[in-house]
Amino acid sequence: MATFAAISAAFRTLEHTAPGLGGRWAERLWFTVPDSGARADVTPTAPGRPLELRLQGGLLVGQHFGEGPVVYLMHGWGGRRAHLGAFVDPLVAAGFSVIAVDATSHGDSGPGEAGPGRSTILEFADLLAALSAAVGPAHAVVAHSIGCMATSVALQREELSAGRLVFIGPMADIRPYTREFARRVGFGERIRTRMVRRIEQRVSMDLAYFDVPSMADRMSAPPPPLLLIHDRQDKETRPSDSEDIAAAWPDSQLTLTSGFGHRRILSAPEVVREAVSFITTPAPSPIPSPAAPGHDVSAR
Repeated sequence: MATFAAISAAFRTLEHTAPGLGGRWAERLWFTVPDSGARADVTPTAPGRPLELRLQGGLLVGQHFGEGPVVYLMHGWGGRRAHLGAFVDPLVAAGFSVIAVDATSHGDSGPGEAGPGRSTILEFADLLAALSAAVGPAHAVVAHSIGCMATSVALQREELSAGRLVFIGPMADIRPYTREFARRVGFGERIRTRMVRRIEQRVSMDLAYFDVPSMADRMSAPPPPLLLIHDRQDKETRPSDSEDIAAAWPDSQLTLTSGFGHRRILSAPEVVREAVSFITTPAPSPIPSPAAPGHDVSAR
């Protein structure tokens, strides 16, 4: 297998000699699912029942915990359902039914239309739509990273109904991250623009469609109340993404944490408690003022 240094060197050469070929390679890397590993897994003590779904010919694997109003857990890119395992026991104890499923080519699930080892945001959204069709509307959805964007897409397409949303470390807009991807991998604008064009061809829409702040205005029904939680030291998604979403979402509140990063935030007790409290609160949460967007939670 080529080293990262060799891949970057090859991209630098292709940037000048064959940007079209570089764009095809970059697009393939963009949709390739990284190894999620098990470092961030949390195993619930609540007994879970196996859950399987067929989606686009692929088998999706998950678990169903507890009884009561349904809460869906949606992991992020390169994640798996066990990354959100810390939410299961508190939600079950609060009287909820919790459903967590691995997206296509993630965790224990098989591939979808994108093929083995690959996936797209639309396949994440299709999973949520399939869950909603099979199980019913969600009392709440707890989502992480790109899973937040997929949740917003499913809501916008009216394929998912949810009473409340918790977005942890969300990505607000794909477009800036194509530049970050180019910087990390080592190619320039000639390859990046071709990569973006190929991405848009694959999903059959402009990347502007996935801009989460603007989705609140495009939804036919009022968007559900939203709690955003983002860590200042998140190196995968920017805390400003949550600020942008909070500014555009009519009923939202934002908590900024410190010291948890992008994945450890999912098992932080303070974060889990706040999310569960938000989900169990009957009345809508107040909209924070621009001068006081939220409060802080620090890692101990």
